[in-house]
Amino acid sequence: MEIKTIQFKHCVLVEIEGRIDSATAPRFSEELKKITDEETFHIVLDMSKVQFLSSAGLWVLVNAQKRCKRFNRGEVILALVPEKIQAALDLAGFTPYYKIFNTTAEAVGYF
Repeated sequence: MEIKTIQFKHCVLVEIEGRIDSATAPRFSEELKKITDEETFHIVLDMSKVQFLSSAGLWVLVNAQKRCKRFNRGEVILALVPEKIQAALDLAGFTPYYKIFNTTAEAVGYF
């Protein structure tokens, strides 16, 4: 899994490529925690190149959303979610907890 972050004025765009599973989820969690530790709570996740999302990856998303929404500081939003990842989010019942955009420009512009 590769993770690339791009800092914008009002948010951070995180581009993820590869699989988010039990082997890579801890690293993904650590990267998101670094962002929130720097007092940045508006995060856009570009999911366009994510090939697989396991339950471990889903919990990373939940925990990141909790950290960002605590005290109404911000939130995690998703962009360019592939159909199979969207299906996993739907199946787990997590879709209502995330704003999902069709482009990264719309997602970044939301903030």
